[in-house]
Amino acid sequence: MKAHDGMYIDGAWRPAGGRDVIEVVNPVEEQVIATVPAGTAEDVDAAVRAARAALPGWAATPPAERAAVLSALRDRLAARKDEIAETVTAELGSPLALSQAVHTALPIAVAGSYAELAATYAFEERLGNSTVHLEPVGVVGAITPWNYPLHQIVAKVAPALAAGCTIVLKPAEDTPLTARLFAAAVHEAGVPAGVFNLVTGLGPVAGQALAEHPGVDLVSFTGSTAVGRRIGATAGAAVKRTALELGGKSANVVLPGADLARAVNVGVANVMSNSGQTCSAWTRMLVHRDRYDEAVALAAAAAEKYADRIGPLVSARQRDRVRGYIEKGLAEGARLAAGGPESPRERGYYVSPTVLADVTPGMTVAQEEIFGPVLCVLAYEDEEDALRIANGTVYGLAGAVWAAEESEAVAFARRMETGQVDINGGRFNPLAPFGGYKQSGVGRELGPHGLTEYLQTKSLQF
Repeated sequence: MKAHDGMYIDGAWRPAGGRDVIEVVNPVEEQVIATVPAGTAEDVDAAVRAARAALPGWAATPPAERAAVLSALRDRLAARKDEIAETVTAELGSPLALSQAVHTALPIAVAGSYAELAATYAFEERLGNSTVHLEPVGVVGAITPWNYPLHQIVAKVAPALAAGCTIVLKPAEDTPLTARLFAAAVHEAGVPAGVFNLVTGLGPVAGQALAEHPGVDLVSFTGSTAVGRRIGATAGAAVKRTALELGGKSANVVLPGADLARAVNVGVANVMSNSGQTCSAWTRMLVHRDRYDEAVALAAAAAEKYADRIGPLVSARQRDRVRGYIEKGLAEGARLAAGGPESPRERGYYVSPTVLADVTPGMTVAQEEIFGPVLCVLAYEDEEDALRIANGTVYGLAGAVWAAEESEAVAFARRMETGQVDINGGRFNPLAPFGGYKQSGVGRELGPHGLTEYLQTKSLQF
């Protein structure tokens, strides 16, 4: 076990204000593999002060120079890609191949995309007799989750840096080691002191202190809707900007005439990826009643193939929570088509890939985010019924539509109350805006839309 010390504040690793530590547990072995400091309000204050002091210089740095720094950061992350992937596997439990292909390669690509955007983005525009300047919003407090530990950091830090903002990062307590590697890459890339700062700590302590700090201009949070509500209320009371990327209960709608086998197999893969720990996972599969039994059989067969391929959940608490949802689904009348609440292994926080059939829209498992490898299959009568079910939750983050004709899928997708929809298996686009409708959040991440979250406008009239 390694005991890590210090917070990355004002360009250097500094001793934490308190002596408390957070234990990092490997979810496969259930063993403590490291400790990191549990940051206090004092640590957060020091980090915010450093970010505040560094803001004028970084904001005044020409965009081309900020782009060069981001390019260097991308290169340093790429140089550390193997170490990052191994660290994600150690603290999150994801299989190494997934850690390499998704948890590491994707955020490196996103960092590169913001290096290019910083160099090409129009930070001013002419409107009639006015010049509109797009300026950095200021000091950003970023609070990130554990499910995609590097990607969620890069999706906030890269656009903030491109915009000319300075930042204080409070990563999830389950996966702080990846965040420390990111801070090391920031240092190696030559990001000026105080522009990026890292405080590890617990959400109710360090996260709360960051959200409440009067020196923070924008709070960017990814996590549960419940916590997002509290952060939104805190920020609202201070008239402070927020960007909230919250929960999801996304629908995978298979319209009549679609390639059922492909829609089901891709849909199951989507839910099982990262052991179901994805806010945008298509956890509700909607199939016409005429092909429902066939779809359930295909889904059960597909899910069983993942039994030995997916990793554990991140913690015992998450494992128990997901098992509880499976049990609740069965108690409310769902039928177990694959998997179940029983532990598939003697050790590790594993949950069996599970398919619940005969799920109705009002069931708890059809309304609440489970955040595990659990798929709910629902039947619909006609297209209007499918739309009612798809839109019938408080969430609206992602989704998918499958149809015989692309135009038919697009027409349905345009009526869905959700921020992102894949058409007939469309690929993830790191430049497309990511974010939700309704209680799935406020604002967007990735690409130029993600950059605008960190900018504010000033107009000069001539």
